[in-house]
Amino acid sequence: MTTQIDETRGFAIRRSHFDDTIEFYAPGLKRWETTEWKPINPRRFLPVSVTGGACALQCDHCRANVLKGMISVRAEENLFELATRMKAEGTEGILVSGGSLKSGEVPLSRHLDHIARIRDELGMKVVVHSGVVAPDTAEGLARVGVDGVMLDVIGADETIHDVYHLDLTTADFERSLAILAEHELRIIPHIVLGMHYGEFLGEHNALEMIARYPVSTLIIVVLVPLTGTPMQHIPPPPVDECVAFFELARAAMPNTKINLGCGRPMGAEKVALDWGAIDHGLNGIAYPAEGAIAYAESRGLEAKLYEYCCSLTWVGDGGAGYRQVSLTPPVLAGEGVR
Repeated sequence: MTTQIDETRGFAIRRSHFDDTIEFYAPGLKRWETTEWKPINPRRFLPVSVTGGACALQCDHCRANVLKGMISVRAEENLFELATRMKAEGTEGILVSGGSLKSGEVPLSRHLDHIARIRDELGMKVVVHSGVVAPDTAEGLARVGVDGVMLDVIGADETIHDVYHLDLTTADFERSLAILAEHELRIIPHIVLGMHYGEFLGEHNALEMIARYPVSTLIIVVLVPLTGTPMQHIPPPPVDECVAFFELARAAMPNTKINLGCGRPMGAEKVALDWGAIDHGLNGIAYPAEGAIAYAESRGLEAKLYEYCCSLTWVGDGGAGYRQVSLTPPVLAGEGVR
């Protein structure tokens, strides 16, 4: 049965620029399943840290906690050797990430030749998390044909200084976008809502910066306060402000795919965010809440399910994608939450 809901501006914009499909993603970044979807190969796409658990910045929202869930390159092996081992265990793509240097850049340069071999010899997809980008790094990433470059775009100097502990400004982040565009790399910017201690500050400026460049996909995530960080007791930003930003982003970038990424609060807030993302015209959702797939179908959207990162929006249905054709009505548990 189709739920009758007024079409929002964002949903209308989406329908005028994209077909009636919505993409859901479940990479192997964490253990996850719902009654609607249990991934077949949770090792299909995994994150790798080239710095182990080390990060020079020790940002207030993370304190290197995110690195703990990544696979580290061992001291006795290189990135290609690690990828070869992962390939044998069923991995088809990797995110190459790690802690940042004091400059705000992830140290990728010495791994570039390994990335080229991983793509050419192993046939794996490779996206990188770069941090701010220097011209020589961008040139190297273009040379080895990396599949995409992720970076957080921060729109407030206060957040750059106070949260990330960087001696940079918003101009440095826009310069990174310009450098990546100049080298014709596939750009996958992220905006973290509520990054300034749970409050909106600079998100709209970040969106304006991103909209000036030919990006592949915009990923929106929401601050999740982590235990053991200065933000552990800070509430995440209000759901209604986040959902309003979804619609604003859809209007600002009508032709660009926009996804709701992995990071967002759990429970009722996650349900409300996911329903809001669907209602306001986003193209995809990582780790959808229980019932989100059925809700999207009730809005007239065809769900496509992928076991890889939501940054890989151009890959399509080859191998890792499949369609779950029947969902039972009871999973619409979140119906009515907006």
